[in-house]
Amino acid sequence: MPRMSVVEALNCAIAEEMQRDESVFCLGEDISDANGGYGGAFAVTRGLHAKFGAERVLNTPISEMLIVGMAVGAAMTGMRPIADLQYGDFLFCCMDQLVNQAAKMRYMSGGRVSVPMVLRVPVGATGRGAQHAQSLEGFFTHVPGLKVICPATAYDAKGLLKSAIRDDNPVLVFEHKLLYGGKRSESGALSMVGEVPADDYTLPFGQGVVRREGKDITIVANLLMMYRAMDAAAELDKAGISCEVIDPRTLVPFDYALVIESLRKTGRLMIVHEDTYSNGWGAQLAAYVAEHEIYLLNAPISRVATHDVPIPCAAVMESFVIPSTARIVAAARALMQI
Repeated sequence: MPRMSVVEALNCAIAEEMQRDESVFCLGEDISDANGGYGGAFAVTRGLHAKFGAERVLNTPISEMLIVGMAVGAAMTGMRPIADLQYGDFLFCCMDQLVNQAAKMRYMSGGRVSVPMVLRVPVGATGRGAQHAQSLEGFFTHVPGLKVICPATAYDAKGLLKSAIRDDNPVLVFEHKLLYGGKRSESGALSMVGEVPADDYTLPFGQGVVRREGKDITIVANLLMMYRAMDAAAELDKAGISCEVIDPRTLVPFDYALVIESLRKTGRLMIVHEDTYSNGWGAQLAAYVAEHEIYLLNAPISRVATHDVPIPCAAVMESFVIPSTARIVAAARALMQI
């Protein structure tokens, strides 16, 4: 199988779907690489203009309200837009279009109007300060009508994005900046190159995956935090603490059954995400387990998350605020003492 970075896998998925279905098109700020453009803020759409032309790879003004509003309208008329936001923080500029229109239109029309749109959203702290660093997944897991996915590997990026494009509902695709790779690698980025089938394939929503098996603690973590959880699990293993690491892959729908199955073995749950501690998506998982399967637990649920402060710009402060491998290790050791 070919080996690809996450950026290459996303690009491949978009190109294949545009080739398969003429109703699929891309729009966003600087997404065309014609005339010296970059192909989007992280080069995901690089090369698509040459393959499909300006009518299907549309550069827009700097207006997230316009981008998402146009995507909603196009989707309602039968097109399948893939909208690109340069940074996830700009979701707040288009909340009415996304939350009041895209998410609710199918319900309000009695199922007669669908909104098959994809909104790609880069997230994660990378030294850019409070307005370009947030992980906002938790905001949108709260909105009925939206699907929320977060691929952390190249294999998942291609398969999940293709499923999102074919879905008849609005789907938010959260992508971590430090996992992209490709031509615009961020400082501190991981090298997430993996095998990706050249053949057409999709991955179903609502199916997480066990990235590492263990018997003492279940750790559920997404995006960059999944890799930090894996590093922590390797370190803890040396101390005789065996951690099972679950990557949920999609947050809406969520694979609660996989987590419960793991808890029947471990009896301890830790949730790790770059979202804030208060009301992050992990709070919903903790509440679900407490409500439905509390008697599986041998200790209180532990959460390791970003502190409830704006993301600092200074590197030393950012490192303190965002969950680190060391914080995960310390929390796991404490959990085993209870």
